Amino acid sequence: MDTLGVRWTADQVLALAPDDASRKAGSKLGTAGPWSGTGTGGEGAVWGLCRGSGSKPYRTVVDTTGPAYSCSCPSRKFPCKHALGLLLLWAGDAEAFAAGAEVPDWAATWLTGRRERAAARTRGAEGTGPAATADPEAARRRAERRAARITSGAEELEQRLADLLRGGLASAEQAGYALWEETAARMVDAQAPGLAGRVRELGAIPGSGPGWPVRLLEECALTHLLDRAWLSVDRLPDPLAATVRTRVGLTAPAEGPSVRDHWLVLAQYDTGDGKLTTRRIWLHGRTTGRTALLLSFGAAGRAPELALPVGVVVDAALVLHAGAGALRAELGEQFGAPAPLEAPPRGGTVGDALTAYGLALRDDPWLDSWPVTLTDVVPIPTEHGWQLADAAPGPDTPDAAPGSAPGEAVPLSGAALGRPGLWRLAALSGGGPVTVFGECGHRGFTPLAAWSADAPGETVPLH
Repeated sequence: MDTLGVRWTADQVLALAPDDASRKAGSKLGTAGPWSGTGTGGEGAVWGLCRGSGSKPYRTVVDTTGPAYSCSCPSRKFPCKHALGLLLLWAGDAEAFAAGAEVPDWAATWLTGRRERAAARTRGAEGTGPAATADPEAARRRAERRAARITSGAEELEQRLADLLRGGLASAEQAGYALWEETAARMVDAQAPGLAGRVRELGAIPGSGPGWPVRLLEECALTHLLDRAWLSVDRLPDPLAATVRTRVGLTAPAEGPSVRDHWLVLAQYDTGDGKLTTRRIWLHGRTTGRTALLLSFGAAGRAPELALPVGVVVDAALVLHAGAGALRAELGEQFGAPAPLEAPPRGGTVGDALTAYGLALRDDPWLDSWPVTLTDVVPIPTEHGWQLADAAPGPDTPDAAPGSAPGEAVPLSGAALGRPGLWRLAALSGGGPVTVFGECGHRGFTPLAAWSADAPGETVPLH
């Protein structure tokens, strides 16, 4: 194995692309033709010069231990098409790179600066760096002022909900979306983006289809519960109080313990609202059995910088955030290049997944879903949509009727039904059992990655 550890596959490289346009453009640059001065070494570095339309080639370098990217091109995307092309060339043509070569000065400068910044962030997370030396009194005053604004916003939202219920839910459809958007804007002014998001969801429910009054009442109840929890947050147990603060929009600091493990990169996907792109990366600790979520953000028009190739194992330390479930974490120091995945995480039955979601919901009533791995399940189409069913009959259904789904089953969410990943999952299964990782919630199960029994080390992305 070379100094970079495992060489990625083309699919893993393309999974890092911020959009389809970058994926196509990067694929065109994944051949040796436009490249010169390529090399690998320096504990995870890949570099090269890419011929462009100008007189000078673009200088491109990738730190695969991040991964992180630098390119002299003017693109605002991360990774840009040149970084994708360089990685595709590296993945498919090892002979095009001089292994163990001396790192060029321009690449070495960026690599050194990047690793120094990463070390500084780690020291700050551990309370020994510049992040720990900020004026605590000034920070306390800022926190108090923001808390007061959120309290004012929560009280105003409570009045809005009371007016809605007094006037009847039917009035919500007549009022239209403008009133909800105005309320959401006031929550933003109150520095409570979490409440603003819930208000926008409320505004989208009226007239959304049969049964919308029931859905609106349920969401109003959850929003009311969050309002009341915030107004009494000082009297809540610490874990629940941390969850409430996060739900209203206060960022919980990464002040938990640092957990080092060999983390399986299970899934990565982006969501956006036109103003902000949110990237979610799911990891699973091979030794601890802990599942962790890395979040990164990009402003409109910019992809988040953090990206990990799906289907590899990263030896790294994660710093955990506070809150119920303690899923969210920050990526800390990494100890070497990614290694190949040998097997998927150990999972359970559909019943185990539902139990896990129920227990998590007890600690966080506003939880939409919970990460779980299902082992030996089969995707089955029904008249009501697709579902994942246990391959073996459950203990309570020894005499299942002919043609019925074996064991317990969970429906796939509406979001999953409209994606190509569903057909990829069905093709991988071929009617046989597979292992599936995804998010289990009240809307159903959203599959994000799968593995077959024949190739347990090959992760098939489904998002």
